[in-house]
Amino acid sequence: MSLPSKVRIVDVGPRDGLQNEKGEVPTAIKLELIERLADAGIRSVEATAFVSPKWIPQMADHTEVLERIRRKPGVSYPVLTPNLKGFEAAKAAGATEVAVFGAASEAFSKRNINCSIAESLERFQPVVDAAKASGIKVRGYISCVVACPYEGEIKPEKVADVAGALYEMGCYEISLGDTIGAATPGKTQAMIQACVKRVPVDKLAGHYHDTYGQALANIYASMELGIATFDSSVSGLGGCPYAKGASGNVATEDVVYMLQGLGIETGIDLDKLVDTGLWISSFLGRTTGSKSARAIAAKKS
Repeated sequence: MSLPSKVRIVDVGPRDGLQNEKGEVPTAIKLELIERLADAGIRSVEATAFVSPKWIPQMADHTEVLERIRRKPGVSYPVLTPNLKGFEAAKAAGATEVAVFGAASEAFSKRNINCSIAESLERFQPVVDAAKASGIKVRGYISCVVACPYEGEIKPEKVADVAGALYEMGCYEISLGDTIGAATPGKTQAMIQACVKRVPVDKLAGHYHDTYGQALANIYASMELGIATFDSSVSGLGGCPYAKGASGNVATEDVVYMLQGLGIETGIDLDKLVDTGLWISSFLGRTTGSKSARAIAAKKS
């Protein structure tokens, strides 16, 4: 099977990676992280989430973050907007791309966003309509595409139904999220094969957590089927809240190291990316979650 010659990386570290941090991360640090990622060659940096500070206190400064970013030409700064109120606030702050967040599991949808899958899609429609009217792109996320912490295994057809609904609604891309990191390459490919019956493969992205150490293998398996966009998080920021002590997002450095080794173009400067990951990890008082970053840093010292 041929692999793509070029891969687009969406770094979700500033939002998905930081949102569950217990200690407050100052706005200035978030801004520097976003800007350093863009300077390292990341072309899509998920900046923040326009959600209630009551639910996610870490994202309370969303308006200030989006308004103060030193925007780099050719870089997009998507933000999460789960409802119309969040969308209007994001638009007022200068958003040019937003994202809505659904799930392929009824139990997860009810616990995470307090509504059924069908109700969540109904909530997203006005957001997508308003975004289209304003010339703002919308990305769709789907959680629990292989397994759910409450329901167990998820049927690929359920994922395809949600992906198809989001695509028909007007989302330009659907990110398939292995929320608990339980996917394996075979299960990942079965899920993608179901989704491509409803959504063109070039409109799908992979978002794989590394809880069981399978994220890179799942990315490779996805590329075999034609997927060429992947979400990752610098330094592996963002644990898995459903598996105590487990890693969450796959580290962007590890993804880029693998892709470079395969001769796949990313446009990313790995050294700059490693430095950024070491810097934010140091600020947070922990070791980087990227194995390749640790190896590269050890080589340099």
